[in-house]
Amino acid sequence: MTNATRSERTGKQSAPQWRLVWWKFRQHRLAMAGALVTLLIYLVALFAEFLAPVSTGTFDPEYTYAPPQRLHLVDTSDGWDLGLHVYGYEQHRDPDSLEPSYTVDESRTIEIGLFVKGEEYDLFGLIPWDRHLIGPKTAGDPFYLLGADRNGRDLLSRIIHGTRVSMTIGLVGVTFSFFLGVVLGGISGYIGGRADLVIQRLVEFFMSIPSIPLWLGLAAALPQTWGPVQRYFAITVILAMIGWTDLARVVRGRFLSLRGEDFVTSAHLDGCTRPRVIFGHMLPSFTSHLIASVTLSIPAMILAETALSFLGLGLQAPVVSWGVLLQEAQNVRVLATAPWLMLPGLAVIVAVLSLNFAGDGLRDAADPYKK
Repeated sequence: MTNATRSERTGKQSAPQWRLVWWKFRQHRLAMAGALVTLLIYLVALFAEFLAPVSTGTFDPEYTYAPPQRLHLVDTSDGWDLGLHVYGYEQHRDPDSLEPSYTVDESRTIEIGLFVKGEEYDLFGLIPWDRHLIGPKTAGDPFYLLGADRNGRDLLSRIIHGTRVSMTIGLVGVTFSFFLGVVLGGISGYIGGRADLVIQRLVEFFMSIPSIPLWLGLAAALPQTWGPVQRYFAITVILAMIGWTDLARVVRGRFLSLRGEDFVTSAHLDGCTRPRVIFGHMLPSFTSHLIASVTLSIPAMILAETALSFLGLGLQAPVVSWGVLLQEAQNVRVLATAPWLMLPGLAVIVAVLSLNFAGDGLRDAADPYKK
């Protein structure tokens, strides 16, 4: 055995648990890529107002269903001019159906800038600002990198703003379900007896009901007079009520296997109280598994919110989420005219895959001693 191998093995034996988990997670390339993409998505959600060219309510009825514009760096129409730009539209209307169609008008160059001055907003809800990462240098010029919807609203800006709602509803919903799952699963596995019997029957009741009809029933029970904030909170509570059962069973099984271990018995003999035994000794022993379970639960929450909003029973306009944006894509005729309206679905796929990859890596790294 070489000195390098011996020192590496000694370092692993003396390293704390979290460092061992990080070392093993770092070896999972797909999980690292998923974690990086997830971090970028949450950064987009955090700086949505700055990254989006315009707000969600900005529209121009002259550009309904305008197609995506290509971003160019070199303008060859009149020599070789360097600079970000897009070409304008030439609009035509069908004389019978009045349906608009667009062609690229290369004679009209729209200059695009970085950190341009645009609509005012409050960064983080606190700092007044009017700078946007990208946008037209002349206010009012058409700028639709991902196309426009039926009202002439920029789809890129709406997807960016929808990232905040769709990704945070996963975090809030998982927080509620995590609390319910850990508390009820811990009580069921540690105390046992009648408490275990009642909680397990409750778990089986929720698991026996088909999820989609349950979502529909609970979401339809929400009053239509509620505002966007109230409805947002109610949707997170509904998703939490449905999503806590699997985690509760995992926690119960862990508590059943741990309560007879020597370190738990030693804690009791040392005079530790029941809450200290649970939160100070038993839960920390499988914290990594809880983190992995939470990471894998967030995609389910995002998909649930998207499905409810797509069916019209979740969040409603003027709230902007990926599910709300996909409501525009329900009409086949509209999709034939404007297929770019399906792009919010691509955002859902990327977010769910990245979270799943990161969760799989965390689950494998949760036991760093397993080869």
